Amino acid sequence: MGALKIGEDVHGDTVSLSLTGPIDEDANFPNIDLSSFQEVTFDFMNVTAINSCGIREWIRWIENIKPEARVTYSNCPKVIIDQVNMVDGFLPTNAKVGSFYVPYFCESCDNLDTTLYSDPVGIANGSVKVPPQFPCSKCKQAAEIDVIEGKYFKFLKK
Repeated sequence: MGALKIGEDVHGDTVSLSLTGPIDEDANFPNIDLSSFQEVTFDFMNVTAINSCGIREWIRWIENIKPEARVTYSNCPKVIIDQVNMVDGFLPTNAKVGSFYVPYFCESCDNLDTTLYSDPVGIANGSVKVPPQFPCSKCKQAAEIDVIEGKYFKFLKK
């Protein structure tokens, strides 16, 4: 497994952080003072895995974000949404999920696709509507949603 890499893009009191690789016991979070920003965006698109040690270090790293700061989690894969749903503090109380992936499985060709959802109105209202089926990217047959919707979309109610 490769080490976690975090790209930083700072503009005044706004920082965008893009994460690539696993969030695990080997993850080194940058020495950036998150408390100095009014807006913090995390892009999780390229996060490959997360484990309990990574979760603990993540929560320690983000706990100094100011309560009044705007925090957005973007491009969240299933591994991140699972943590948002299960672990108190993984998503700070002042944070929102701006976009996330929904997995779809095709029984015809055993393909697993993911589809990005980024409806800010639906997410804010906890009412994102995702189709129960989606055309498979490989064979174009109907792929079915590959999560238990009541559990997977629990984060929308936070």
